[in-house]
Amino acid sequence: MKLNELRDNDGARKGRMRVGRGIGSGKGKTAGRGQKGQKSRSGGSIKVFEGCQMPLHMRLPKRCFNNIFAKDFAEVNLGAIQKMIDAGKLDAKGTLDHDALKAAGLARGGKDGVRVLGKGELKTKLALKVAGISKGARETIEKAGGSVELIEAKVPSELAAAKKGKAREAGRL
Repeated sequence: MKLNELRDNDGARKGRMRVGRGIGSGKGKTAGRGQKGQKSRSGGSIKVFEGCQMPLHMRLPKRCFNNIFAKDFAEVNLGAIQKMIDAGKLDAKGTLDHDALKAAGLARGGKDGVRVLGKGELKTKLALKVAGISKGARETIEKAGGSVELIEAKVPSELAAAKKGKAREAGRL
């Protein structure tokens, strides 16, 4: 069997009904729309007003929540860092920060910095400078003789306040 020979079984896909093609088709003349009225005409549609009861889209529960103030971290596991050190793509002697992890291809995205997670084993002594770290990852790094320095990620409201402050100072001078 070849890819160009693949097809559905006979009868698996039914063709669509072509309406308005004569009485012999079974859906001729009014094409299944009945007679007269707004719904029988083209372009006519009745909106979803439900006669003073609560509309369906408002009765259904809301799902999900998108926090617009959530911080965006690039998540990196310890096992992945160890793998890159073993491969020679990361230098364990220097301080590993966002730029170093990004250059090695570990930290994708993460406009608010890197968060290190504890999945995997670590055999090398590391010095990390990151925006966040899990409890287990911190313990593993310190057990291997390494150190962790946390940098503060700026909150969007703080950035906006700083921008306003600079604008005021520029206006007064």
